Amino acid sequence: MPAMRPVPLDSAVFKAHRDALRTLLPPGSLVVVHAADVPPTNGDGTLRPVPAADLFHLSGIEQEESVLVLAPDATDPAQRELLFVRQPNESTSIWEGHKLSKEEAAAISGVRNVRWLTELPGALHALMCESERVFLNANEHERASLDVEPRDTRLARDLIARYPLHRYERLAPLMRRLRAVKSPAEVELIRRAIEITDAGLRRVLAMLKPGVKEYELEAELIGEFTRRRARMGYEPIVAAGKNACVLHYVANDAECRAGDVVLIDVGASYANHSADLTRSYPVNGRFTPRQRAVYDAVLRVLRASTARLRPGVTPREWKRAAQLDMTEELLQLGLITKDEVAKDTPEEPACRKYFMHGLGHSLGLGVHDLAPVNGPFEPGWVVTVEPGIYIPEEGLGIPKPVGQASACLPKPVGQASACLPKPVGQASACHLETPTG
Repeated sequence: MPAMRPVPLDSAVFKAHRDALRTLLPPGSLVVVHAADVPPTNGDGTLRPVPAADLFHLSGIEQEESVLVLAPDATDPAQRELLFVRQPNESTSIWEGHKLSKEEAAAISGVRNVRWLTELPGALHALMCESERVFLNANEHERASLDVEPRDTRLARDLIARYPLHRYERLAPLMRRLRAVKSPAEVELIRRAIEITDAGLRRVLAMLKPGVKEYELEAELIGEFTRRRARMGYEPIVAAGKNACVLHYVANDAECRAGDVVLIDVGASYANHSADLTRSYPVNGRFTPRQRAVYDAVLRVLRASTARLRPGVTPREWKRAAQLDMTEELLQLGLITKDEVAKDTPEEPACRKYFMHGLGHSLGLGVHDLAPVNGPFEPGWVVTVEPGIYIPEEGLGIPKPVGQASACLPKPVGQASACLPKPVGQASACHLETPTG
């Protein structure tokens, strides 16, 4: 079952992505990109398929078992771009629903030569015989779990066994570079995902009060996302009180009590592009003086970090500056001592006990989208900005504050920054605009 993609991108976007990849390939290259496996559950059950991000980036195709093959130097021009999809039949129509026709797949992707999947082995053999380097994909996300063998690995093992004398290369580093830079059309989809997420948070605020359950707030988010033709981009965190200090809390089954602050970390996925917003709200509508002091500390670090987000800065430099800011804030809050501050190092930052996670990440086709780990930031990146303070002994977790920057959307190098805040609970974006004066 394909993921919901209510506003298809123009096929020209995917063609541009393929053209960009071709510029990075050496002569005689062959590229094979697979759809993701359909995740199994118990018995004969399966989960909803999640479109493979690299395949979608290059073709716009979401359908399971699809394969994109690129051979820029193939002797026959018709073989330089091939897309393989499952052939619809009566059985699939009855049990699974509509499958793409060749014409539909071509219209979505811009690939003119679309074939049925059964033709892949013969076509691939012919292209292998005239190719020198074979670029195969793998999940090389730095935080990926590799316990389950994916389709890409199975293909690699099969090709290496059949064609051991070819030179095999990694496609993932090239895709990491390409996917980090978003086109204007992709940025608009991310904006739309953020707007939908904001609408869900506003529904939560309308019913937030002492006694409401975390899962009731989650239900409001799910309902609003569904009405707007989006889905959850990741498992949402709705964490009241001390639960907010568990960074990956997803039980969402506790009661929100007076005096608590509830942390909500959620993002809608719209047309496969994800938002990522984290907000903290006082359950009874008003922060205590201590809660407000912590909130304001996080707000200052967020504003400073947003101002530093510029092309040419490395993620490591950016994070380290935020750690130093946070260390000073924690000292003022009485959470760490001057002796602890004196021992601060990049390897053992003094703020780690209360600010233990990263400062931000690339956002796009997935909540933790691909981007070069060491940067530097480039025009076109979309980056979250998310400092936080988590105090288990006080049952208090405050991530990036309400109404502040969720993503930075750089434009060409050398342009100045302007932050555009929006109303409470709504995401804002930080753009690099043309300087004036």
